[in-house]
Amino acid sequence: MNTPAIYHRPDSEFAYLYKDNLMHIRLRTARGDMKEVALIHGDPYTLQTDHWQEKASPMKRYLTTDLYDFWTIELTEPFKRISYAFKLTGNDGITVFYGDHGVFDFEPDVYNSPDNYFRMPYFHEVDRFKAPEWVKKTVWYQIFPDRFANGDKTNDPQNTLPWGSKDPSPTDFFGGDLQGVIDHLDYLQDLGINGIYFCPIFKAKSNHKYDTIDYMEIDPAFGDKQTFKKLVDECHKRGIKVMLDAVFNHMGDNSPQWQDVVKNGENSKYADWFHINKFPVTYQDTGFDEAKDITYDTFAFTPHMPKLNTANPEVKEHLIKIAKYWIEEFDIDAWRLDVANEIDHEFWRDFRRACDSVKKDFYILGEVWHSSQGWLQGDQFSAVMNYAYTDSISKYLLKKQISADKMVSDINDQLMLYRDQTDQIQFNVLDSHDTARLLTEAGDDKDLMKQTLAFTYLQPGVPCIYYGDEFGMDGGNDPDCRKCMVWDESKQDKNLFSFFQNLINVRKNNQKILSEGEMVWEKVADNGLIVLSRQLNGQEVKIILNSGQKAQTVSNDREIILSNLIENNNQELTISPKGFALVK
Repeated sequence: MNTPAIYHRPDSEFAYLYKDNLMHIRLRTARGDMKEVALIHGDPYTLQTDHWQEKASPMKRYLTTDLYDFWTIELTEPFKRISYAFKLTGNDGITVFYGDHGVFDFEPDVYNSPDNYFRMPYFHEVDRFKAPEWVKKTVWYQIFPDRFANGDKTNDPQNTLPWGSKDPSPTDFFGGDLQGVIDHLDYLQDLGINGIYFCPIFKAKSNHKYDTIDYMEIDPAFGDKQTFKKLVDECHKRGIKVMLDAVFNHMGDNSPQWQDVVKNGENSKYADWFHINKFPVTYQDTGFDEAKDITYDTFAFTPHMPKLNTANPEVKEHLIKIAKYWIEEFDIDAWRLDVANEIDHEFWRDFRRACDSVKKDFYILGEVWHSSQGWLQGDQFSAVMNYAYTDSISKYLLKKQISADKMVSDINDQLMLYRDQTDQIQFNVLDSHDTARLLTEAGDDKDLMKQTLAFTYLQPGVPCIYYGDEFGMDGGNDPDCRKCMVWDESKQDKNLFSFFQNLINVRKNNQKILSEGEMVWEKVADNGLIVLSRQLNGQEVKIILNSGQKAQTVSNDREIILSNLIENNNQELTISPKGFALVK
């Protein structure tokens, strides 16, 4: 028995309240090491009187990675507190007790001692991680405002280029604005999405607006507050939620606060608003948006984005006032937090409390590209942009950089990092304004693109479409991924649009299963055949996909709800390479 691999941590993703009087407990063991695992549990104060240590409830081997097995159990009895430990029987026949003080031989002196048990002394409802229910039902659509639609030419910035006249450079403006979004809300409703994530809309110098000048004003090139209010109202009438991008890690160097520092140096009243290492604030320019010998902290090496000191009470008060203002005055539903992992946790705790105080079930989404346990304990973010999860899908299906087994291992590992209610609202993106577009990553192969999308829409978490993917827009990394939306119907792939509509309908019509259902990897074969099932309360939706080089034939007696590159004959499916079938 590999005892060093045995791991559990109370009051974490390994032991938590999922819903009222519904507790989830997990245990990690070495892969293939255990024959049986059981939970011993009861009230901390009744071990000697109720003798609950003499009973053990079997746990289920759930997800497996390349190193570990994860065992789970759901406890449904009403309780306010719990003591518990684990009884493990290895494939070598050895049985051990694992509790708060480690691993012991399974003997009466051990399991009769209250001190040997893990304990969660009292369950406070206020401490339970509560995921906004509406998010699980959402399919998001990301809009880069300058590139979606130009609805008001009177607010076009100087030197605005004709729509779609060229591939964008980092400094190009094309005149997209909020009125353009309002003009196309019926289109978005027809597509089926019910959430819009906007890249920054606040006053800034650049086309991307991540260099904020004034957080309290809409950028004039996008419109005004009256237009934005109308946009939010029209979205809400259509059942569409609105998420804005908050850039609180840094400001733009054209902001009045930073300009005061440039002018007055260490005597500026804003000197402590930033992380300044030496006065005066200077840098040596090495090209667009990059520099060296910078005397202050910035986002990356971008001298035009000085980093804010969010531990400064004045800065914190200023930013939290902004966060509350756009919720109170315009009824937005969510904040997406730019460069969220570079801001102190204490700020985010206060930010979370402030947002929750204004609007119930508010969604807070952090931009974190890696494992994010530190932010997802219930006191800071609701979820993160789930790049670490979807990268595994891309690396296998699109880039062929890892094996199918490695993809499954990585996916399972990510799922076990967080509570189930967190996994259910993670933000699943296959591309964005920061990455190459999905079709380009797929080598312009739309069948491969469809397969990857279908597989992703079957995952826990909520999907997001990057504007224009539904018409087959392509593009490499920034700025090429930020091309103007294709509104010329002769250049739109209508078949791909219909596929997106159908895929969104599958997601909506099976939302509860695809949000909350268990992950069951029925087959991960060397020939490229993968079968993943989502199961909940006797219902099942599964995907059968062929990532191999030859056609695969499988039996199927279920209803096909969406497919591509298949033949269906007498309860047999023949799936071509890059093909898939979603069945129910």
